[in-house]
Amino acid sequence: MIKSSFNIVLFEPEIPQNTGNIARLCACTGARLFLVGKLGFSLTEKHLKRAGLDYWDSVEILKYESLDDLKSEFPNAKFYYLTTKSKKLYTDRKFQTGDFFVFGPETRGIPESILNQNKDTSITIPMKDGQRSLNLSNSVAIVLYEAIRQNG
Repeated sequence: MIKSSFNIVLFEPEIPQNTGNIARLCACTGARLFLVGKLGFSLTEKHLKRAGLDYWDSVEILKYESLDDLKSEFPNAKFYYLTTKSKKLYTDRKFQTGDFFVFGPETRGIPESILNQNKDTSITIPMKDGQRSLNLSNSVAIVLYEAIRQNG
């Protein structure tokens, strides 16, 4: 049985199917899902609902206007920023219960201005050279399950 107290943050997500898949993942792992900023879809969109199937009642979803608003509510929390622009591997970090994992929009990633302010906690998932990025919901699953694995 998984007991997760991790937090997934989707900053300005664009694709409803990814968000639906991630909501289902959060329901199955006990992670909270934070949606931050302008969404590229409506929370009532059929593709979002279909991707999340019947898991919507099992996931805690919180909406914030900005990352600053979210961080001010959790001032002592550790925030990790997932990006292809870091050389620091996610597997080299020791995650703790309560950590936040921030993922950017599918087509552009986390803005450089945010990454520049958080270089020490920007991490990446390794991939073959020449490829742009992994699918968002796959990336969330990879990092979340590593955090769960590390914490028993």
